[in-house]
Amino acid sequence: MSLGAPEFLWLLPILLLWIALDVGMSLRRRKRLHAFIPAELQDRARKQAGPELRVLRQVLAYLGLLLVAFSLSRPQWGYTWREAQREGLDLMVVVDTSNSMRADDFKPTRLQRAKWGIEEFVGQLQGDRTGLIAFAGEGILQCPLTLDYGAFMMNVQDLFPGIVPRGGTHVQAALEKAIESFDPASEADKVILLITDGEAHEGDVDAIIRTLQREDIRVFAVGVGTPDGSLIPLDPTANEFLQNRNREVVKSRLDEATLRKLASGTDGLYVRANPRDFGVAELIEEGLKPLKRAQLEAERVREMEERFQIFLGAGLLCLLLEGLARLPGGWINRRST
Repeated sequence: MSLGAPEFLWLLPILLLWIALDVGMSLRRRKRLHAFIPAELQDRARKQAGPELRVLRQVLAYLGLLLVAFSLSRPQWGYTWREAQREGLDLMVVVDTSNSMRADDFKPTRLQRAKWGIEEFVGQLQGDRTGLIAFAGEGILQCPLTLDYGAFMMNVQDLFPGIVPRGGTHVQAALEKAIESFDPASEADKVILLITDGEAHEGDVDAIIRTLQREDIRVFAVGVGTPDGSLIPLDPTANEFLQNRNREVVKSRLDEATLRKLASGTDGLYVRANPRDFGVAELIEEGLKPLKRAQLEAERVREMEERFQIFLGAGLLCLLLEGLARLPGGWINRRST
């Protein structure tokens, strides 16, 4: 058995605690009454009240509430197969892993904030194939296009500055790697989500824009960092920062010019992220939604059978019987006389 909404299981321990308190308070009240009522009157009252009926009503009420609460967690077992038609985009996520992404103008670092943003972004996708490329001085395919978002996110979480052996920031090489990683037979719109601080030290931006236009690939660029910039910590505990060849401390700033040029030149979109908002809503609403999603092959999807109705029905029946037992002419009262 599996549960469709296991978050509702927290109701069960709360109900069990309430039942234990209710039973304890009932026993305490009965003990206090017995201390003031003579034994003769207790025997007479016990015969008239029917303690078995009172216990039965309590059991029905408690059991009914527990069953109804458990049904909210949507217990499931067994399954059926159905045909599902999928459609989606081809989306290659290209992430800057150069040393400048260590900068902490986005806490804790630019790269970590980018990883959180990607996780939020992927959570909004439905049927779009995603791939991952890490880049610094070159681009390396970390995850080919896939519908397995779990596997994709595992590769995202593994990113770190230095995962690409060659240093630098070569945006052209990264985009060329993304272009060759797309499926040429796919009819879906192709999109590159470029996440970087924009500090491109190598490459010809105009040349790569012409290639992207020829391949009909859009670039959605996300600028990570601030215009004021930040030093690049190498060892925060030792207060060490990245230096250039002249032994001068390097300050990395967000360079939006290159990113805006790539986005406008490919009919894409540029979004400046900030520490609290990565721009996911804008990317989805203004960027992805208007694009063409290709019809993919139908596939058989296994769906679990919902069984919550059994527990809900049993719980409501218990509560109904408990209510009938309270009526003076109820069916349980008639049977007990």
